[in-house]
Amino acid sequence: MIKQNEIKIFEDKNVRTLWDANEEKWYLAIVDVVAVLTDSSNPRKYWSVLKTRLKADGRQLATNCNQLKMQASDGNFT
Repeated sequence: MIKQNEIKIFEDKNVRTLWDANEEKWYLAIVDVVAVLTDSSNPRKYWSVLKTRLKADGRQLATNCNQLKMQASDGNFT
């Protein structure tokens, strides 16, 4: 499986991405997308609260998956 990590810049904000060549799919760090779309000061908390509210409302996300770590620009995995 060939994977390629990249960081895309959107409106001066970093969005971590991963391309899986075998599956021909892009994966994006949802907290980075939330940061771009909401201008939240704490996108990880925003995402967490949103998931909780959706669940309480009887809705669920399209997939039920665990949080995956993606490499940040400083080299750490978050």
